[in-house]
Amino acid sequence: MDPKEILKFCIERGLLIEPEALNMLIETGDSESVKLIIEKLRDSTRKKIITKNLFEQNKEKVVQFFSTLPKENQKQLEKLKINLGLQIEISKEISLESSPLKEDTREEEEHSDVKVLSKIQTSRKKIEVDDFVKNLRNRFYELKNILQEHRELDNLVSINKLSKSSPRVSIIGMVSEKRATKNRNIIFEVEDLTGKTRVLINQNKPELYKKAEEICLDSVIGFSGFGDSEIFFANNIVFPDSVLLEKKQSPVDESAIFLGDLHYGSKLFLEEQFRKFIDYLNGKIPGSQEAEKIRYLFLLGDIVSGVGVYPSQKKDLKIDDIELQFQGLAELLGKIRKDIKIIISPGNHDGVRLLEPQPPLDEKYAWPLYNMRNVILTANPAYVNIGAKQNFFGFEILTYHGISYYYYSNSVPSLIEKGLNAPDKVMAYLLKNRHLAPTYSSIQYFPFEKDELLIRKIPDIIVSGHTHKCAVSSYNGTLLISSGTWEEETEYQRRKGNKPDFCKVPMFNLKTRSIKILDFDDRNKEENGK
Repeated sequence: MDPKEILKFCIERGLLIEPEALNMLIETGDSESVKLIIEKLRDSTRKKIITKNLFEQNKEKVVQFFSTLPKENQKQLEKLKINLGLQIEISKEISLESSPLKEDTREEEEHSDVKVLSKIQTSRKKIEVDDFVKNLRNRFYELKNILQEHRELDNLVSINKLSKSSPRVSIIGMVSEKRATKNRNIIFEVEDLTGKTRVLINQNKPELYKKAEEICLDSVIGFSGFGDSEIFFANNIVFPDSVLLEKKQSPVDESAIFLGDLHYGSKLFLEEQFRKFIDYLNGKIPGSQEAEKIRYLFLLGDIVSGVGVYPSQKKDLKIDDIELQFQGLAELLGKIRKDIKIIISPGNHDGVRLLEPQPPLDEKYAWPLYNMRNVILTANPAYVNIGAKQNFFGFEILTYHGISYYYYSNSVPSLIEKGLNAPDKVMAYLLKNRHLAPTYSSIQYFPFEKDELLIRKIPDIIVSGHTHKCAVSSYNGTLLISSGTWEEETEYQRRKGNKPDFCKVPMFNLKTRSIKILDFDDRNKEENGK
């Protein structure tokens, strides 16, 4: 294999490849398979530099890549497998494929085009102060690694290395305090693992000042400027931010739809409209040909109304038993045609712990959903891959109910005016921070050692519920989707000034990338027609 061929292939796609990785790949002699593996590794990791270490860190994905290749290509890549220590893993896959199907393997095959990529660990141990310290420390490490890749942060030093004699340098720190001075300058207290300093943002620098106003507590930010461990004068601010994504397109013409906040069991649940939605999916409504393409249905939390979620909730409930709520909902969802995969994540009404990350729905109450063959239950948040086909890695979707959105819509200046009536703007802000709830007080938090709300990998799509507001936009190539609601307007929403979108369902075509908002709320149409 000519190494120039692989180098040219990488350059054309904006990739760099280290010599060790290049030598390892050209030993195989199979240029077409190598190109395919490089593309898949790029799509799955979003990395622009291909290294041997990148292969080693993503062994499971590389195993998956190998398994999609024709057997003759797999034989040609035997040496590459050995170099990466993948021989054992590949052999295991082959033996599993040749063995009789067990029940769980059969279920995996049924959901082969839906893969849950993240699993929330469970813990029964008592939460201690040290758990929060470890969580914050690991969050800092990971976000620091992301920020170090930003070219704007040159001459990086730790805070304890700052001195008055230092030239222009950059630091990365976690913001522990934010305040305005009498002169309307902004001062942050910023710390890393070596020490603390105060970062001053001068109000006479309007662009920089505007950036500073957007910074929330506990976020990890990069600053460039000069100063010492007492005071640092910033002339640039760098957020972790996301990279610009290449827009994928599936080779198969199929669609995904996103909805949440059904609040089944509430007196305000719009059951008639939801049944029309089910009829649409089943092709019983004239002009519903597009419904035939729908293969994935995401339910983004608050699927039932729950019991005891807020004081005096019982007066608002049509069904005041959460188990019966799940039974009734399962009966409705069971009417949907069985070739649609239903991916369900929990919200704050669904009978799971309020501390985030939340585990999947509790089988004790939601057992009717566990019995449905086309239902896949995930945690909140969760990474889910849909639509993977041979030579196409699929779309990676980050689902998050959206509890933290209230906090940021009320505290970040650029978000305050529209509040939760523009949830996609909140989603873009959090993606810019690479965290779903950077400020600890924005949610009730369960401090696992690994921060499950950190956005390590940039998804193709982020989808949320909770706000009852339907919105679609994009940020750096990531599609941002917020679903509407199937519950009539509540008194709480009226007080908050939220304007819900009823029965609106965003639909995304994986092949054309077209987005359409389906509307099943015909109440206004009927009123206007009278």
